[in-house]
Amino acid sequence: MARHTFATTVTLSNGVPIETVSKLLGHTKIASTQIYARVIEKKVSEDMQLLKDKIETPKAILTIVK
Repeated sequence: MARHTFATTVTLSNGVPIETVSKLLGHTKIASTQIYARVIEKKVSEDMQLLKDKIETPKAILTIVK
């Protein structure tokens, strides 16, 4: 249970890449880490908002320049 909590709540939810989590857990394959790491809805929502912000930023700058 501690490995699941660490992988999901402590690391992935705070933006640590799964490759880093894999190393921290001592795994040689990402597939092993994925067993312990669960993507929670909050993280998906936050990641999608970041993507949206990145996509919209250039549009806002172009609008100001025109």
